[in-house]
Amino acid sequence: MDQDSITRFIAGNFAGVDVQVAGPDDGSPEVAWGDTFFIHHEDTHRFPFATIVTKDYGDFDNLSNLNREGVFRLNIGVGKKTYERLFGGDEIHDYTALDVLMPHPVYASNHFVCVLNPSDATFAELGPLLQEAYEIAAGRVERRRRRRNRADART
Repeated sequence: MDQDSITRFIAGNFAGVDVQVAGPDDGSPEVAWGDTFFIHHEDTHRFPFATIVTKDYGDFDNLSNLNREGVFRLNIGVGKKTYERLFGGDEIHDYTALDVLMPHPVYASNHFVCVLNPSDATFAELGPLLQEAYEIAAGRVERRRRRRNRADART
């Protein structure tokens, strides 16, 4: 799987997804330029449920060694139960390994998982994780909508 195939899959299979490729015209920090963010279109906070990152972010996020030629990382935000089912132990991970599902090297505590350069077979197994991430984002949007509606009804 390449980045374009992953982007087409996510955009084509989940309704109302904004695909944002960070660049100088959208106010993104320069370090993020070229990275892809998948965001529920109604999420006013613009929090991505999945991303494709193409380079290291300095000393902050460099354990995957993404500065290698052609290497990218697909990141997916899953629920706590799913994360614990996948990575419940204290296992050590090689964050530079290609085509291996593992905890995100920085955002594992936020239940993000990742794969560097997933193969077609590995990506096929990620479908349920992407679905869960999308549903979490849609649920967050719906909860905010209900809170706004209750607040509006009180005024």
